[in-house]
Amino acid sequence: MIERFLLSALNHLLDGAHWARTRLAPFAGRRARFDMPPLSLAFEVTAEGRLSQADDVAATDVVIRLPADTPLQLPHGLDKAMAQATVEGNAEFATALSFVFRNLRWDFEEDLSRLVGDIAAHRLVLAATRFTDWQRRAAANLAENLGEYLIHEKRLLVAQHELSALRADIERFAADLGRVENKLASLRR
Repeated sequence: MIERFLLSALNHLLDGAHWARTRLAPFAGRRARFDMPPLSLAFEVTAEGRLSQADDVAATDVVIRLPADTPLQLPHGLDKAMAQATVEGNAEFATALSFVFRNLRWDFEEDLSRLVGDIAAHRLVLAATRFTDWQRRAAANLAENLGEYLIHEKRLLVAQHELSALRADIERFAADLGRVENKLASLRR
């Protein structure tokens, strides 16, 4: 059931992006599968550049495997989430899919305007954008303040410059120890 919902959502986005359908149309009949435990989504590209559910899951041209924690990485950006993906199969088809999915955007304001009108949709999207920006800044400030508190007040974490200094000291110590071991080895001979 969730597979049909995801395919419907992707096709809705593709319907609003002629460039994406044009890019996928040459791969009509090709099959791909996204594996992200516990979800697996297999689809086939249609002649119109849309996606339909694939009947034969085993015969896929491209398999894209994502770690189970991918949804948790999405707030950090799609690129960071997709950096952990592994791709197997036809390179040309995989490149086209990657380009389309990386650049496909939902025009939420356009869809909302069909329900509430253009002006109300614009104002709602503007308010939502401002609210999410405020939440993002608040979360970043909270994380920064918590980090400073844990580093400077509670001393539960180590500051980056202190860690770098410790790493340099360890490297110097290892080099000195290597010289001492070489000297001892030469004295034993």
